[in-house]
Amino acid sequence: MELFRIVWRDYRWAFVGVILLSLASAGLGIGVIAFINQRLLAAFADPWRVLPLFLGLIVLLLVVTLASQLALTTLGHYFVFRLRGQLIKRIMDTDIERVEQIGGARLLASLSTDVRYITVAFVRLPELVQGGVLTVGASLYLGWLSPTILGVTALWVAATVVVGMRMVTWVYQHMAKLREVEDRLYADYQSVIEGRKELALNRDRAERLYREVYTPNADAYRHHIVRGDTYHLSAINWFNIMMLGAIGVVFFLANGLGWASAQVATTFSLTLLFLRAPLIQAVGAVPTLINARVAFDKISSLDLAEYREAFGHSALRHDWQELTLEQVSYRYPDEEARPGFAIGPIDLTLKRGEVVFLIGGNGSGKSTLARLLTGLYQPQAGCIRVDGRPLQEEDWTRYRQHFSAIYTDFHLFDRLIGPAGESPDTALVEEWLGELEMQHKLDFEGDRITNINLSQGQRKRLAMLLAVAEQRDLLLLDEWAADQDPQFRRVFYRELLPQLRALDKTLVVISHDDHYFDQADRLLEMREGQLHELIGEERIAASRDAVARVGRQAPV
Repeated sequence: MELFRIVWRDYRWAFVGVILLSLASAGLGIGVIAFINQRLLAAFADPWRVLPLFLGLIVLLLVVTLASQLALTTLGHYFVFRLRGQLIKRIMDTDIERVEQIGGARLLASLSTDVRYITVAFVRLPELVQGGVLTVGASLYLGWLSPTILGVTALWVAATVVVGMRMVTWVYQHMAKLREVEDRLYADYQSVIEGRKELALNRDRAERLYREVYTPNADAYRHHIVRGDTYHLSAINWFNIMMLGAIGVVFFLANGLGWASAQVATTFSLTLLFLRAPLIQAVGAVPTLINARVAFDKISSLDLAEYREAFGHSALRHDWQELTLEQVSYRYPDEEARPGFAIGPIDLTLKRGEVVFLIGGNGSGKSTLARLLTGLYQPQAGCIRVDGRPLQEEDWTRYRQHFSAIYTDFHLFDRLIGPAGESPDTALVEEWLGELEMQHKLDFEGDRITNINLSQGQRKRLAMLLAVAEQRDLLLLDEWAADQDPQFRRVFYRELLPQLRALDKTLVVISHDDHYFDQADRLLEMREGQLHELIGEERIAASRDAVARVGRQAPV
């Protein structure tokens, strides 16, 4: 299974060391039983000589067992640290289209539930190994004492294992279904948390969400977890009781049928009692390994990018003068009977230092074009050229390093960084704190902003500060001014855009503020997935009343 493959690949020698300690613990356990049989069950003349040896074996067994468990626990923590880190990095490296298809709920479920399942399985794995080794070692010892009794006992234990493993199979079936339900529950949690304002205003919607969406999913979770636990507990109790039954069979064969002495029967009984706990632990470890298998299947189904150490840093940016979209097209996947929305083919050339405004109605394709331009989406047809050279697969990470962007659904980070990830230019930050009128709104601890609970307009100003500090060549602003008051909106168009241009930035501004279209070098419009440049009378008309122009567009 996948867990064994990863352990053998990444933690081979450390895990071998832990297994050797587990084997030593198992061997010492069998040695204690043999010592009891050879020295304590038989008559002995000098008890004060035997007792220290016995206590010494017990102490040694305690030390070795504790050492194996501590080594495994330490290794388990390193394992989960690396596994979670690699999963986070794979999400970062995965194309935006794929991340959006997966959805935040499934990703959160894998980062929390799946990683936890795999971690528990890693910790419980040696229990399975130790139980198996103890069983084999003890069987060899018992076979030396009485092969016939061992044969009957082995058949009894084998039947016990077969029935128990059948119950474990049922556990797996319910765990697989349970993991599917957990994805839906995470989506419900997301709806409750992110939709808290709307749910507070509309209690009918809150009730329907609770009763018709969350409750059925929670009930399905309860059903499968109860069934899974029932079969798991049944398997453990089955093993417990059948091992006690095996002791009765041993004494029947020894005393009733005369197959062995009472001493041998007692040794068999002690060994079976000793094996009962490791066998139950081994059976208990099986469901955790089953959960890990389900978790690995879920992580694999995410179809994330392969793990790699490198990030592709900002220092690798091109010294470009012209970006060209050539016959670029993109179509979203079909949704049931409705075909996916498409844009293109689009031809667009941006020259360094230009200020370009983009307008268009809702659903016209502006945001999709913005994602294509910034390299978040890759064209399904056509290509993007940098100074005439078409981008290849290995160029996309480098290409994206030219852009800073503030989308309408932006995430606000709390740290300022410079152009190559270092601390930002202090003078530049101080200047733009004043330009954005945020110098008395923010508190800092080094480069970290300690108070980001701001109004939406202020959050966008802070996002602008972060973007300026990055000192990227191109800045995309998606309806940035929409949440600003009229006075600061004018400041943005009349003062901030010229200052950004003076910083040698190429600006792409999505906007419907027709009063300020004169600030743009070029005015572009998206209509039903097609891009048009407005010049002459068209630009003059749009500058007079862009809202009316957008309203006349046919719906998509």
